[in-house]
Amino acid sequence: MITRRGLLKIFGGLVTAGFASSAYAVVFEPLLRLRVTTHRIVPSGWPEGLKLRIVALADIHACEPWMSARRIKAICDHANTLDGDLIVLLGDYASGMNLVTDYVHSQDWARAMSGLSAPLGVHAILGNHDYWEDLTFQRDPSVQTFGETALKAVGIPVLVNKALPLRKDGIGFWLAGLGDQLALLPGARFGRRSFAGVDDLPGTLAQVTDDAPVILLAHEPDIFPRIPDRVAVTLSGHTHGGQVRLFGYSPVVPSRFGNRFAYGHVVENGRHLCVSGGLGCSIAPFRFGSPPEIMVVELG
Repeated sequence: MITRRGLLKIFGGLVTAGFASSAYAVVFEPLLRLRVTTHRIVPSGWPEGLKLRIVALADIHACEPWMSARRIKAICDHANTLDGDLIVLLGDYASGMNLVTDYVHSQDWARAMSGLSAPLGVHAILGNHDYWEDLTFQRDPSVQTFGETALKAVGIPVLVNKALPLRKDGIGFWLAGLGDQLALLPGARFGRRSFAGVDDLPGTLAQVTDDAPVILLAHEPDIFPRIPDRVAVTLSGHTHGGQVRLFGYSPVVPSRFGNRFAYGHVVENGRHLCVSGGLGCSIAPFRFGSPPEIMVVELG
C-alpha cells in the first residue's frame, strides 16, 4: 500500500521530472545542442563523376534570447567547416514568435550570415515568416521584402522562382528556388480571404534549358507531390521536425500531410525530398527530440 508520505515522494518526483524535462526542452535542446545530419543520395540519372556536397541552413528565426545574431554567426562559422560545395539557406530568418526579449533586425541577422562561404556560392530562398512579418509586402506584393533586401545587401543572392546554372568539375547542374507557398496572409486589410502563395513551379522549371540535373529549394515540403521526375532532389525546411519528435513521430506538424513530410529523407516513386529539422523555434521556444540541426546532402 502506498502511504501518504510515499505518495508525496512520487508527486515530488514527478514535479521535479516535469521541471527537468521543461528545462531541457526550453533551454538545453534549443539553445545548447547543434547536430549535423547527413543524407547520402544517388538520384536516378545523376551524372557519373559529379559529387556534390550541399550544406543547408533552415528556419533560423532570429530573436533574443533564443537565436541572437551572435549565435547565428557561430552556427554559420560551423557550417563553413563542413566542406560544402555550396551552402543553401532555406528560409524563415524572421522570428515569427512573440515569446522573445527582443527582435533581431534583418540587417543584423543578414550580417551574421555574411561570412558564409562555399566554392559554388551561398544561395537563399525565403520562408513564410519572411513574408508574413513584412506588412509592406502584404499590402503590396510587388515590392521586395525586407528579408530579400537584407540578404542581397550582404552579397547573398535570393532565388524567387528562379533557376541558376552551376558547374562542378566541368559538369553542369541547376539550382532552382521557389517563392513561398504561403506568402500572402488572409485578411480584409489585405483584400484576401485565404492564404496565397507566390510560388511558380512551372515558370521556374521552364528556365532550365538542358538535361542537367535540377536541385530545387522549396521552403515548405508540401509541394513535393507536384515535383516532376525532372528534379533530382528537393530541399525543404519549415516543419522544424514538429519541434517535438518522439520515436520518429511528431504530434504537431505544420503541413497538410502530417508526418508524411515532417522530417528527413523521403523517397516517393523514385523522387527524393530532404526536410531539415531547422535551427530556431516558431510559435513557442521549445524543442524536444528535434534538436537544431545543419543538414548536409551528399549527391553522387
